[in-house]
Amino acid sequence: MKIEQYQFGEIVVNSKTYTSDVIIYPDRVESNWWRKEGHSLCIDDLKDVLSRKPETIIVGTGYSGCMKIPEETKKYIESQNIKLIIKRTSEIIEIWNKLNTKNVIACLHLTC
Repeated sequence: MKIEQYQFGEIVVNSKTYTSDVIIYPDRVESNWWRKEGHSLCIDDLKDVLSRKPETIIVGTGYSGCMKIPEETKKYIESQNIKLIIKRTSEIIEIWNKLNTKNVIACLHLTC
């Protein structure tokens, strides 16, 4: 999976354009990713991601970085021995394309 382009509200992964928040797994993209609290990422929002036991979770907090990750969520992820990278979504492209392996999952907010 390669992220080719990102702009506010739109991301291109493997030549396919997505216009809603996504989770990028090593083998597929899940579009229309919704969170319980919209601009806050809670543990329940990551159940499927966590069940796959990735080495790293990359979180894109949106164009302006408006999605927040509460300390409780950060601590839980780290307690599972998972590295957590949190950046604005525009900063994620290079990181994902370098780390893109079977053990990395990206959760990306595309707006705000």
